[in-house]
Amino acid sequence: MKKHNFSAGPCVLPQDVFKEASQAVLDFNNSGLSILEISHRSKDFVDVMDEARNLALELLGLEGKGYKALFLQGGASTQFLMVAHNILQNKAGYINTGTWSDKSIKEAKLFGEVVEVASSKNANYNYIPKGYSIPEGLDYLHITSNNTIFGTQVKDFPTTDCPLICDMSSDIFSRELDFSKFDLIYAGAQKNMGPAGATLVIVREDLLGKVTRVIPSMLDYQTHISKGSMFNTPPVFSVYVSMLTLRWLKNLGGIKAIEEINTRKATLLYSEIELNPLFNGFAAKEDRSSMNATFSLADGDLKETFDAMWKEAGINGLNGHRSVGGYRASMYNALSMDSVGVLVDVMSELERKA
Repeated sequence: MKKHNFSAGPCVLPQDVFKEASQAVLDFNNSGLSILEISHRSKDFVDVMDEARNLALELLGLEGKGYKALFLQGGASTQFLMVAHNILQNKAGYINTGTWSDKSIKEAKLFGEVVEVASSKNANYNYIPKGYSIPEGLDYLHITSNNTIFGTQVKDFPTTDCPLICDMSSDIFSRELDFSKFDLIYAGAQKNMGPAGATLVIVREDLLGKVTRVIPSMLDYQTHISKGSMFNTPPVFSVYVSMLTLRWLKNLGGIKAIEEINTRKATLLYSEIELNPLFNGFAAKEDRSSMNATFSLADGDLKETFDAMWKEAGINGLNGHRSVGGYRASMYNALSMDSVGVLVDVMSELERKA
């Protein structure tokens, strides 16, 4: 039986994507070769890379606007330092909204002065800071759009005169935004786009080439742009499955269509958390993530019963991160409304039994 996968990552993917990818593992494009063994320099894979990069820009509405799409390696964690290495000359600002923001700040401090413009660390990151002032003279301002661990999501992004950098690892392609207000976006594929191994970077090209330091080739965005994301051997399978997922999303109706579905899923689950006295939400209501719902039992004595119930229902990956405890339901693009319905039914059944 296929599980209802609420894991925070690697993420649930569309069944159609699994089927097409599994066929490609056996025989890609009737070539007699597996996608796992074809040359990354072959026309077949170059076409995959080009389509993946073009789809990313198209879905975000950034075609023809001076942006380049890259598929790199090293996860978002490598982007913590690549962003600073390529763009931080003197001083950068960071909004600290969680573990990944905290880690990105640590890496940026290796390259220049870092100003922590605002933080929600005082409340274990259960809200998004608001009403802060952005200092002048920043090389860029960095923000994380969605906090997987804590279940918070930025609803209103800051307006700033300096470049705006965003880590969108866990909600990329999930909701409509004016993506042109961002100068660089990065996202690990494994949260909402594909299997682990690839990292998507969308960068406005005129942002680059301004720092005075020497940047190692593998960490230089301009190197990867000039080589079409093929400076070194790319993560072929991860890029291919990401391309299939982006193609699936386009055929579904794009980001507008998936946002409507995601909103219905989140509304269904958060309504149960609100109405069911056995559960408490972790994140501030106005900052709740549509991708990652964090909640806990009001009575810890019910944990053994609840855990047995959701596992019996075929639910996977519901345990919360150790930083928060409780439970976390990740509702990425490919998770069905039916899966959310199964979880809500289990929560309701627990109330009836209690």
